[in-house]
Amino acid sequence: MERYSGWADEGFGGVAEVFARNFEEFPELGAAVTVFAGGRKVVELWGGVADQGSGRAWERDTVVPVFSCAKGIVSVCAHLLAQEGRLDLDAPVSRYWPEFDRYGKEAITCRMVLGHRAGVPVLDRVLTFEEIADWAPVIRAIEGQTPLWEPDTSYEYHGHVFGFLIGEVIRRITGHTPGAYFRQAVADPLGLRAWIGLPTAERDGRARLVEAEGRPGMPGPEHLLTRIVTMNGALAFPGLEEPHGWNDPTLLGMELPGAGATASASGLAGLYAAAVTGIEGHRRLLSRETVTDAVREISSGKGWLGFDMGARWGSGFLLDSPSFRPMLGERSFGNDGAGGQFAFGDDEFGVGFAYVANRMIGHGDARATRLVAALRESLGG
Repeated sequence: MERYSGWADEGFGGVAEVFARNFEEFPELGAAVTVFAGGRKVVELWGGVADQGSGRAWERDTVVPVFSCAKGIVSVCAHLLAQEGRLDLDAPVSRYWPEFDRYGKEAITCRMVLGHRAGVPVLDRVLTFEEIADWAPVIRAIEGQTPLWEPDTSYEYHGHVFGFLIGEVIRRITGHTPGAYFRQAVADPLGLRAWIGLPTAERDGRARLVEAEGRPGMPGPEHLLTRIVTMNGALAFPGLEEPHGWNDPTLLGMELPGAGATASASGLAGLYAAAVTGIEGHRRLLSRETVTDAVREISSGKGWLGFDMGARWGSGFLLDSPSFRPMLGERSFGNDGAGGQFAFGDDEFGVGFAYVANRMIGHGDARATRLVAALRESLGG
């Protein structure tokens, strides 16, 4: 008996076969995958359990925390504003946010932030959960931060600061926080089930995350990587339950634009399809020129901490990274999220793809990679 529902168009059956095998060969709990091609949905599959405690099934529209897939959402918004001439990615951040222009940050541009090169991957100030939820204290802390390295001379993953920094620029330009701007400019017109700041009405139906047995934890609390991921311990990771874990509805309801999105597979795939081809009768969001700008490699190789994970970064997006996150080619761009979530678009192939799950497996998780490989075969690659 099949453990999933949905459909795949002729020619995309290989994606459905791999989706089914993922349930057999991995500790999959609940999951979904959606593919758009040429602006049309060609794969929509879902299955398993959304809530292990109650046994509630995963449904077609089930949403789940997708962590740093939020960076892709914020980056699409930034490139939209750049395309409209409202944001110059190579201008100093202080052009839009004058109070940012202090303590060695004067030359930092949005491009540097989008490429994880700004030198502010973490904040020295220790903020409470309530202060992070309030937005303004984080912004004041960023204003008072000194870069850890001379901006644009190295890179390191800007976990949460990425979203707040680009998000404040978006707020200064539009008057809306990034989650609100995304809903107004993109998600509401297109009917996308994706949020930065999950509405109360959506919380009961969300999928609840579960840790896979043996999933590695984080280094000690003083390690820079742990400080980056947890905002100096204010956010639980990898802890999932209340208070302040990633199943906590209070956390999911606040705007964490670097790592706090909640979405369905179709919501994320629809975003990238809208960006590269257009969907639902709407023209594409990002022009070919804008995508060309976004996929120019900005950062790769060893980061400031001395590690090379094999990731390649453009302006706000993870690029095709064969040894880290293989996609379809040089015009692929997206972002992944902790525990296995992954979404990307490619305007050469006209594809929007997303895979989401609630069983968090961690580094080396092959579930999405196998689906992308099947999609590549379906497209004749």
